[in-house]
Amino acid sequence: MPSSCKDIRTGLALCLQRSPCVLIDRHTPTECMENPELRKELPEQCLARMRSYAQCRRGIFDMRKRFRGNGPLSTGVYDEEYERISKGEFDPTTELDKVSKLL
Repeated sequence: MPSSCKDIRTGLALCLQRSPCVLIDRHTPTECMENPELRKELPEQCLARMRSYAQCRRGIFDMRKRFRGNGPLSTGVYDEEYERISKGEFDPTTELDKVSKLL
């Protein structure tokens, strides 16, 4: 069941990588999530993904979901994009444009 949260986790990582907190202010994604003042500056979509990832992780241990499962298994929606960004093969201006469309 841990793989049921994989797509949500990858989507959260991509959102954090594209956030102004990481691209402009040069903080790590962990710092942006853990520091309350930096968390206020995150886009609403990143905050929503953080909440859905937390709910997914809680669902892994929920005994009521034991038989039906936590949710759909990973489909690999963000895998290619995540690999590209994690290797550093991206243009920061286009990534900021994607974030500005979300705000």
